[in-house]
Amino acid sequence: MLRLFVAIAIPAALRPRLSLLQGGVPGARWTNPADFHLTLRFVGEVDTLEAEEIDQALHALAAPGFSLALDGVGQFGTKRAASTLWAGVAAEPALNFLHAKVDRALVATGQPPDDRSYAPHVTLARLRQSPAERVERWLLEHAPFRAEPFPVDAFHLYQSHVGREGAVYEILESYPLAPAA
Repeated sequence: MLRLFVAIAIPAALRPRLSLLQGGVPGARWTNPADFHLTLRFVGEVDTLEAEEIDQALHALAAPGFSLALDGVGQFGTKRAASTLWAGVAAEPALNFLHAKVDRALVATGQPPDDRSYAPHVTLARLRQSPAERVERWLLEHAPFRAEPFPVDAFHLYQSHVGREGAVYEILESYPLAPAA
């Protein structure tokens, strides 16, 4: 079985800026900067035949390229028990359009629709019993984070390899977007 997701890679030039946000929260397992990405759609466990169908559907998808900017930070979970720290994404209609097209393409292959509200972000850390006051301090310190826009000219099918040290991500296939208008 393959554990898959569809995402946009974060450019290598932007990874050091994101990695500067990492630190200062006990109980955080910080994401390896090489693994920074912006998930378009989680797929989950599929067999090889399903993976091939997904690949074909994604190759058939047509969407324009666009620019994207990272903007702000946040958390998932509750105020008392945060589970994830992330960098946010500035509102971009083209990103939402691409997300919807990817979702429809996956549904056409037999995957269930993604019924959750799309909240684009770059995961910086997973938390385990991190003190709420330290998480709050981190959020306040890094709230002004902004990064220059970067071009999005492709998206990717990733495989997640889960091990003792956490997940390692591998790009299995890339799908170009049409040149931005």
